Amino acid sequence: MNAPESFALSPDTRDKLSRVGSANIANALLKRGFRNAYMLGIAPLSPDQEQLVGPAYTLRFIPSREDIDTMANYSRTDNLHRRAIEECPSGHVLVIDTNGSATASSAGDLMAARLRKRGVAGVVTDGGYRDTPAIRKTGLPAFQYRSAPPATPIAMHPVELNGPIGCAGVAVYPGDVVVGDGEGVVVIPRHLVEEVADDAIDAVEYEAFAELQIAHGRSIFEVFPATEASRREYDSWVAAGRLVLEEQT
Repeated sequence: MNAPESFALSPDTRDKLSRVGSANIANALLKRGFRNAYMLGIAPLSPDQEQLVGPAYTLRFIPSREDIDTMANYSRTDNLHRRAIEECPSGHVLVIDTNGSATASSAGDLMAARLRKRGVAGVVTDGGYRDTPAIRKTGLPAFQYRSAPPATPIAMHPVELNGPIGCAGVAVYPGDVVVGDGEGVVVIPRHLVEEVADDAIDAVEYEAFAELQIAHGRSIFEVFPATEASRREYDSWVAAGRLVLEEQT
């Protein structure tokens, strides 16, 4: 069931997803019956990092074993953890499944720097990173459960690249589109990404109208969630050039 390793989002879809919140996307998915798309408990490394948008490229870990997971073996060029850093395609998001383990690091600052240099969009793990102050300095959007300074081989062994994984309880298939913002991370099934992007951007634009209406005295019952009447008002407002409203008393 693996998707092709390289999947390019259209510039238009990527732009839309960069301008919407993860909560808007979760709502759009809920309307389509998807209730488990949000990675609960996963937070951005920095509140100032740029929005994360890109197709998933995955890495899966299992618990380590002492006779296999040594620093000597970790240094080999066929080590899947190190290969993931060199093989995750530009514009993609490296999504790391640790089965929720934050007892050892999913990546460190040099790995993050290399991902950034290669044009990778960002990295997500349901475990944690080491060298987090230095990762912030790279500018790479990064999301984790909590920091995990111990060396990777202490607790984790990489077993698969770019296969289906679970990350923070969410199924992630290669090519699914990952969006992360200041609140967290949501995963969009690949075949739904364009319609979800359209739906989410529409919701963001309508909410700007609803926010303005509420600030000018309207009841939430009138404008949120949208009603047929409020959508007609919104369409008229857009057609009129999104004019500033007069204060209601």
